[in-house]
Amino acid sequence: MKKAHIISHTHWDREWYLPYEKHHMLYIEMMDTLIDTMEKDQEYKYFHLDGQTIMLEDYLQVRPENRARLQKLIGDGRIAIGPWYVLQDEFLTSSESNVRNLQMGYKLAQEFGGKWTKTGYFPDSFGNVGQAPQLLKKAGIDTAVFGRGVKPTGFNNQTADAYESAYSEMNWQSADGSAVLGILFANWYNNGAEVPVEEEKSKVYWDKKLADAVRYAGTDQLLFMNGCDHQPVQTDLSAAIRTANALYPDVDFVHSDFTGYVEQIKKELPDDLNMITGELRSQKTDGWYTLANTASSRIYIKQWNVRCEMLFEKVAEPLAAIAAKEGMEYPQDLFTYGWKLLMQNHPHDSICGCSVDDVHREMITRFEKTEQVALHIISMCMDYLKGKINTSAVKEGNIPFVVVNTTGWDRTGVVEMELETDRMYFSEAPLAEVIARMHEKKLPEYRVLDKDGREIPAVVTEIANHFNYDLPKDKFRQPYIAKRVKITMEAADVPAFGWDTYVLAEAAGHQSAEHASAECINTVESLITAENTLENEFLKAHFEPDGSVELTDKKTDHVYRGLGIFEDCGDIGNEYIFFAPVNDVPVTTKGTKAEITVAEDNACRAVVSVKHTMMLPDAADETLAGEIEDLVEFKHRKASRGSHLVPFEIVTEYTLEKHGKALKVKTTFNNQIKDHRLRVLFETGLHTDFHYADSVFEVAKRPNVPADTWENPCNAQHQQCFVNVHEDAYGLTIANKGLAEYEILRDGKNTIAVTLHRGVRELGDWGVFLTPEAQCLGEKTTEYEIIPHGAGEELYHSYEEAYQFQTDWQTAGMERQAGTLPQTYRFVEMKHLQAVPTALKHSMLTGDVILRFCNLSDEETTVSVSQPEVYTYDLLEKDQLQKEENEIVLGKHEIRTIGWRA
Repeated sequence: MKKAHIISHTHWDREWYLPYEKHHMLYIEMMDTLIDTMEKDQEYKYFHLDGQTIMLEDYLQVRPENRARLQKLIGDGRIAIGPWYVLQDEFLTSSESNVRNLQMGYKLAQEFGGKWTKTGYFPDSFGNVGQAPQLLKKAGIDTAVFGRGVKPTGFNNQTADAYESAYSEMNWQSADGSAVLGILFANWYNNGAEVPVEEEKSKVYWDKKLADAVRYAGTDQLLFMNGCDHQPVQTDLSAAIRTANALYPDVDFVHSDFTGYVEQIKKELPDDLNMITGELRSQKTDGWYTLANTASSRIYIKQWNVRCEMLFEKVAEPLAAIAAKEGMEYPQDLFTYGWKLLMQNHPHDSICGCSVDDVHREMITRFEKTEQVALHIISMCMDYLKGKINTSAVKEGNIPFVVVNTTGWDRTGVVEMELETDRMYFSEAPLAEVIARMHEKKLPEYRVLDKDGREIPAVVTEIANHFNYDLPKDKFRQPYIAKRVKITMEAADVPAFGWDTYVLAEAAGHQSAEHASAECINTVESLITAENTLENEFLKAHFEPDGSVELTDKKTDHVYRGLGIFEDCGDIGNEYIFFAPVNDVPVTTKGTKAEITVAEDNACRAVVSVKHTMMLPDAADETLAGEIEDLVEFKHRKASRGSHLVPFEIVTEYTLEKHGKALKVKTTFNNQIKDHRLRVLFETGLHTDFHYADSVFEVAKRPNVPADTWENPCNAQHQQCFVNVHEDAYGLTIANKGLAEYEILRDGKNTIAVTLHRGVRELGDWGVFLTPEAQCLGEKTTEYEIIPHGAGEELYHSYEEAYQFQTDWQTAGMERQAGTLPQTYRFVEMKHLQAVPTALKHSMLTGDVILRFCNLSDEETTVSVSQPEVYTYDLLEKDQLQKEENEIVLGKHEIRTIGWRA
């Protein structure tokens, strides 16, 4: 006998086509109705709260008096909560953000009685990451339910027949071999919405719905989702189910939940289930509705997010773990608050940049608040640690300072910092005298020394006097005026998760004569070795007249040409989907005349500035506005780029550091042009059918050419930190900061195209929602890095460089003081090559020290950690699974969480 499982739910986008608070108020009404209905109607047994526990907090903000009523329904198993905190976009949030989302969902579920729903719920994710099965399995979840990734999905989420599985049930496997049961919403997550009570209407309804479900289902257990986006509660569902049961005696209609439904289908699964492997990105469809172009919608949102994720997971948490090891209390409550703020910007319609303008304005406020929390924690930890470093050997009059590396690799690079050299408090004299005396004070010439007294490459310049203040813990604020210098220096081999100390010293008499001649390395030759040419021991970058770069990897002698060409084209699509006007011809800087100048040349680095001026149409023609108003689907629009040309200036700075193995790039422009996309192109000239993109806990291998079913001229895809193209002997990695979209062009050169800007005028999807701020007008800055590499281990070293590129150095001035901490410090001795450290933190559940790694390779790898009593933990970081030796073997593509008692 067939069983129809009717699962009531509402897919609650917290913000989308309405601002957050408007959706919020409607949600309060929905929850009031749900609680009343469930208390009055015992036949209304279950409700799935959309897999996101933040909905509990959203409701109780307004209805705190209903907590006991809500908690009873959860405790009785009638309202199902979890597993997530929010329904994130998986590709646009970092590896650790995806983990913290699961952990926060679990923690909040414990606060409501521990009824955590073990269903990996991805109803509307714009594609699913390849490591999701492994993440779920390591959190104790063996089932995933999803709506996209293996079938054609069209306008307004209409679905076609063909997809990559014989059934709506399938096995889904990660690259490490972890597999979960995958359940596809083959008829979308609204296939059981608004069930009629009247017999005649019910018969028409269920005849079609049952036939649609049977067409895909691999068992007699049929899934019907009773709800949709912001769907109100169907209060007469119990009567509708009674009607259906009377009409269809051979079908058992039940009000169900995912726990019961999954238990039943597991008993009946056919033997010929398909195995779907890795990423689910709708790559075997026509390519129009993958929604991958949300990666380039409102790029400023992505840049903000990457910065905030970096500050929390790559800086604040490692610093706090180090400080806690040295006696400071780990600020877990501050992290919980800050992560929640950040994750409120991670729902798919938020971080994807595909909502109305009001939503994204509020997101910026959240990002700013998140940044403030992270910077406070960082400052707190730096103040604690710098106060414990022993600097007593520093000569009186000199100023010690510390450079901290919070990445998981030893690091060499150029550091910029501002250092106060003297200060005068307002309490020391009348304010006018304080200001006058600080203006009169003259600073000596300075040099920078390492902890052994050797001079290192540095540029020290005086900058303007600065108002600042102390906030003592035991007295009122203490304002002062400070003298300051800016230091640009090279920090060499700073330990992973550690620091080195340096000294700002007066130039005269800071070292002996023999030391000066033998050890001083400030008198180095310029890195500008010829006209329009930067060069160090690793790289040579020559700038062609059109501003493109010819880059030589001196280790392999391989030369890359045509790097850094800009391409601009029209875009008459929407926030979801890029669509160039028919017959649009992109404008490029190839073969044009660029203005090339030297912007900086010193002992640490050299910078070449390249300025392009492109003449571009200022907007699409007038046809576009009418087509949007008439709901003409983007594919059928006839609008073109306008005829009024205006200058568009792009300024790009290329930086080569003294010992840099990559070319750092910063591109700025003032965008006053509408309806267009700007990309930077890197002609790799490499011969390969595949490329590699940094994604969630993996570097995903992807084909350069899409499937035969692909019709979309654009094959843009998601990246996190970098994209790589390589042959056996050499390759090219392009790293970025918040530039989430790239494409491998089918131009015979395997050109990497990275999107720097995309501007459109509407949300898209099911109605007319104009979004003028999605044009992203104004000053824009983008940062990326060009990393050539050789064979073998050099590939992984290029990834290491890319990961470090995203992470800020931390610096602080110190006092001359006795202390318990050494001038050079390393949190833990580690060795790892293919395995990437993604987290150093304390568990929010146990307080244990947590260190997480991900193996990027197709083979086993070893991680060495010199720490007694190391254990493997589950992904939620609540259970120690087994004791480990110091040499820990990770399987291919394995995510491993290790740790020890704090």
